[in-house]
Amino acid sequence: MNIVCEHLTYVYDKGSPFAVKALDDVSLTIAEGEFFGIIGHTGSGKSTFVQHLNGLIRLPSSKKKRYKPEKGEILPTLKVGEYDLTSRKTDFYSLRKKVGMVFQYPEYQLFAETVKDDVAFGLKNFSKGISKEETERAVGDALTACGLDPKEVAEMSPFDLSGGQKRRVAIAGVIVTRPEILVLDEPAAGLDPLGKREVMALLHRLHGSWCKTIVIVSHDMDEIAENCTRAAVFSEGKVVMCLPPRQLFKRTDELLSLGLDIPLVAKICLALQRRGIEIDCDFTADDFVAKVLALRRDRR
Repeated sequence: MNIVCEHLTYVYDKGSPFAVKALDDVSLTIAEGEFFGIIGHTGSGKSTFVQHLNGLIRLPSSKKKRYKPEKGEILPTLKVGEYDLTSRKTDFYSLRKKVGMVFQYPEYQLFAETVKDDVAFGLKNFSKGISKEETERAVGDALTACGLDPKEVAEMSPFDLSGGQKRRVAIAGVIVTRPEILVLDEPAAGLDPLGKREVMALLHRLHGSWCKTIVIVSHDMDEIAENCTRAAVFSEGKVVMCLPPRQLFKRTDELLSLGLDIPLVAKICLALQRRGIEIDCDFTADDFVAKVLALRRDRR
């Protein structure tokens, strides 16, 4: 399922004195199979954009029988696979089964008495009439995929788990429907360095086995550099750049002017460049270390 967006504009509280343009003529394509990053400062429009992808925010044309565009308005295109999100005929119920959404700090949304009931909640909503045996099997598979032993945690209260386990349970509750696209808002927020590495490793395992496409919204530039195939930079409701991390983080001055940071490796490369040492790497730690060791060997 490719994501194709063209000329998407969205205004909160349109027509009121409090109107805010959150998206301004956004055009962006995310190919099936990508591990895609979205970055931008607070209020840049990135969260508003991803909420369009499974219809949490719906376009006016998808809600009305006849939609009359305003004078000069460019009608947007927004397609997720075969789903046209600008059409009122679209089956948004089916779409939401295919596009899973994990919000920031998802563990705060746990509510059921047991882990298995929490994970099963979405599955039962999307799969009416599913048998008890099928539910238990799907819940067990989702927990296992998220690095949890169903025999140990299924009957436990989710509130008795550690913070990292709670986040894994929350993710399991989304992937249990086996979505083709998984969207996560700040998936490693609030975790220590080890917890962040574990969550990102989990997402890569899911990317290879459960979800064809993963989209993450993140403020962490190291997270983007280490994990993403491409990343889009949002600013004031617009997409100002969309590049692979290797190219994106060479545009240091532009990123800093937008109020964004750059990865630690990019900062080190910049410092070395000022001393006359050029390190051409993809801004991942492993590639940087390999290039530095190769340079050291060449200079012996």
